[in-house]
Amino acid sequence: MKFINFSIVALVLIFFTSCAKIFYSPDATYLASKQKLIAIVPPKVSIAASKKIDAESMKEQQKTESLNFQNEIYSWMLRRKSQGKITKELQDIQTTNAKLTNAGYPEKVFTTAELCEILGVDGILTSNFGMSKPMSNGAAIATLILIGGIGSTNEVRTTLSLHDCDNKKLIWNYEHKISGGLGSSPSRIVNELMRKASKKMPYVIK
Repeated sequence: MKFINFSIVALVLIFFTSCAKIFYSPDATYLASKQKLIAIVPPKVSIAASKKIDAESMKEQQKTESLNFQNEIYSWMLRRKSQGKITKELQDIQTTNAKLTNAGYPEKVFTTAELCEILGVDGILTSNFGMSKPMSNGAAIATLILIGGIGSTNEVRTTLSLHDCDNKKLIWNYEHKISGGLGSSPSRIVNELMRKASKKMPYVIK
């Protein structure tokens, strides 16, 4: 078996990105400018089924990843707000999640308009992350040992959507696919996603 320097390998991150698909409502900029408070809804996360992971464990993993991604998106937007690149107020995610939990989410399905009412905000950001496997460096390292090299260890299909609550409509949608190598994590996936998506996001001052 080949010798692997894990201290070096653990720092490696390889991203292969495909062309993004973007929907931009003609009135997106205007409607976004009127919004004052926005909420980041916990992302819907799906992970490809695995014979090695039972259904209950998979459900728990998806819940954990959802909160991880939500926290990273919130942190990314807070940093941009501190830099003056986002002027909107961001509802604290603890407040967002408490309101959603009290309403019965995610077991109970709500429309976008209902989510707006539950959260009491002007706009909401929803997202989806479809992963080929969990965000596990341990699994990535095991793959690396088997193949004897560095390669893509996780493909993440992402979708970000902005909704205007007053008009009850989708104003912006961004779809992208990212393949992360060893060391990929929710933080790095979100940073890569938001770095690209923010170039077209109506909330971000260019």
